[in-house]
Amino acid sequence: MRRLLRSLLGLIAAVILVLSLASLEACTTMGSAAAGPRLERLVKSPQWDGKQFENPEPLWNDWGRMVKDAFKSRAAGSPEEPLPVIDTDPKLFETAPETGLRVTWLGHSTLLLEIDGKRFMTDPMFGERASPVSWAGPKRWYPPPLPLDQVPQLDAVLFSHDHYDHLDHATVVRMKDWDTTFLVPLGVGAHLEGWGVPPERIVELDWWEEHRIGELTLTCVPARHASGRGVLDRNKTLWAGWTFGGPEHRVYFSGDTGLFSQMKTIGERLGPFDLTLIEAGAYGAAWPDWHIGPEQAVLAHTWMRGEVFMPIHWGLFNLALHGWTAPVERSVAAAEKAGVAIAVPRPGGSFEPARLPELERWWPEVEYADAREDPIISTGVEIKPGLMRTVPAATQP
Repeated sequence: MRRLLRSLLGLIAAVILVLSLASLEACTTMGSAAAGPRLERLVKSPQWDGKQFENPEPLWNDWGRMVKDAFKSRAAGSPEEPLPVIDTDPKLFETAPETGLRVTWLGHSTLLLEIDGKRFMTDPMFGERASPVSWAGPKRWYPPPLPLDQVPQLDAVLFSHDHYDHLDHATVVRMKDWDTTFLVPLGVGAHLEGWGVPPERIVELDWWEEHRIGELTLTCVPARHASGRGVLDRNKTLWAGWTFGGPEHRVYFSGDTGLFSQMKTIGERLGPFDLTLIEAGAYGAAWPDWHIGPEQAVLAHTWMRGEVFMPIHWGLFNLALHGWTAPVERSVAAAEKAGVAIAVPRPGGSFEPARLPELERWWPEVEYADAREDPIISTGVEIKPGLMRTVPAATQP
């Protein structure tokens, strides 16, 4: 009996230790709340309602359908075979792109963008999991095609918001001493500063605010999404997209977003764009305003007055119930139907939009639900008849 009791007590102690270590790790990776001057500036934002940040159009959720979908049989959410990833050659960046614009996709929303003599990285995600802990949560399907210690000198690193698949604690800690500028939406700077990034290297912007690097203008633009890294900090930091306006080229990066009417304004004010980088993955019909979905991504590209469209936010993590190839399959189909030029490089691959390569279907054929079976239609957006139907007003918030 005593031996059993000692074993039980030992097991309880081990569980407590594991939970304590997990809690400590989570507390660190969750980041810090804005305080002092950061908080003072944050609460003056037109997007702040007194308690949290608000969207240009509210997010609508079909809670009943979410429950039903959770019990449905799932499509293949992850690859069954290794993907044909390209090991990005660091020597590539020793020579500037001949056309002045080149993009290298490192998976999900992590891109290395070379534009008009400047070099940027968006939402660097080099960690193993999109999670507050290292032992659980969505795990990446392949190592970074370009190791972090081989990333060339950057003029700036840009973050769209503080969700774990976009703002990775382990990555930021490894980048904190880099001689570069970190651009973030309001409130996100507190996370970076808490993880060791010098405050003088952090630039926090509200929607429509700009930051210049040489002749190139970086603009923080609206998005329709949310933020938060824990239970109590929902929407306490801002989310955003970014535009890159150089002397010769313009690029739009969506971050995470649902479709919303101000996308037209972005296109009118800051476009046309040589390249649009718009998220097309991790969507669900029960939560159509959180992520734009493939067909609406193509529509947004046209609103942006874009030349070449590249679907992002797919191909690295299993974050939704759809099949893992569905975002790219549906993006290609929608682009072809709309007559839109589309680029789908392999992970680790690079291309110059002015010399767009022929589309290579490097992903396998996997069964997926198309736009007719699983339509993603954001609420509250006026769309011209024939382009895309909207959710009936009676079902909208």
